[in-house]
Amino acid sequence: MKKWLIIGMWGFGSFAFGQGALGEVVGEVIYGSKKEPAYGARVWIEDQGKKYQALCNPDGRFRISAIPAGKYELMILFQADTMSKIEVNVPLEGYDNLGLIKFNGKVQIIDEMDATYHKDHIRLVYGELPVRSLNAKDIVRMPAKFDMSSMVAAISSDVKRSDDGELMFRGSRKGDMVYVLDGIKSPNMYNIPSAAISNMMVYTGGIPAKYGDTLGGVVVVESKSYFELLRDWERTQR
Repeated sequence: MKKWLIIGMWGFGSFAFGQGALGEVVGEVIYGSKKEPAYGARVWIEDQGKKYQALCNPDGRFRISAIPAGKYELMILFQADTMSKIEVNVPLEGYDNLGLIKFNGKVQIIDEMDATYHKDHIRLVYGELPVRSLNAKDIVRMPAKFDMSSMVAAISSDVKRSDDGELMFRGSRKGDMVYVLDGIKSPNMYNIPSAAISNMMVYTGGIPAKYGDTLGGVVVVESKSYFELLRDWERTQR
């Protein structure tokens, strides 16, 4: 009985966190040679029978909220025509900014952009806090992907490793850390295969209250779900 109770509590914690592992998609849709706002255009994402959608405001801007973190395809319906196959990558507790999208039927046209490469693959996600975030694509390219603590230490200069391998943030003491895997908190680092990680976030300051009171840092890991693996497989079949 005790064993089943523990399993049930673990499952409930994973479910609760899964509901909170959400992000957003924002952007602006224009059309025509005069680049007018696509007021009233319907923008949506479909996922396993669920639809996350929004309408463009008079400025052509939209925001779709409460989307589970992961990769999707965005659809736009405007003036009886549809624009599809716009790839979005919804981050954990942040938002994917698609910028300016020129509506042109079934073709995606976006503004020119410059991309720069950083050797440590460090980037800031759009959101309320400047946190270090990695998705599955980033993790695959990391040389330290086979060891969780080495991977965390590699993505932030605020993270140090003690002689015995424990992580310390901004000079905090050993053990003053919080690790969260799919909503389950632990004082010890989880060591799971990098291929099973969907998103990883490292808070070195401005820690949200939901992770508790700590003077160190927080490492939040979300594992890949069945539906995320299914979406990846479906994309390879097209």
